[in-house]
Amino acid sequence: MLTSFYWLFPLFLFMSGGWVFASKRKHLLLTLLSLEFIVLSLFLILFMYLNSLNYELFFSMVFLTFSVCEGALGLSILVSMIRTHGNDYFQSFSVLQC
Repeated sequence: MLTSFYWLFPLFLFMSGGWVFASKRKHLLLTLLSLEFIVLSLFLILFMYLNSLNYELFFSMVFLTFSVCEGALGLSILVSMIRTHGNDYFQSFSVLQC
């Protein structure tokens, strides 16, 4: 019973992050937060998988490094969009104006 919950909980986290990403598309900040939530759930799945097979956890540190770089890029896009357009609504952002 506990082992099935042990593996279903990260999958539930991944699916709920995907649902928020698909349903909250008006703000860039909400999409970036849901993507970070998905990355953290993938890290949890990777950590549990590597831990169950008694492998080294070096790859999880590489995954965390890339996820931090992805978060910094998303934050820089958010800051530049707020500086140029004044908000993070996708409706006010037009590709043709750039």
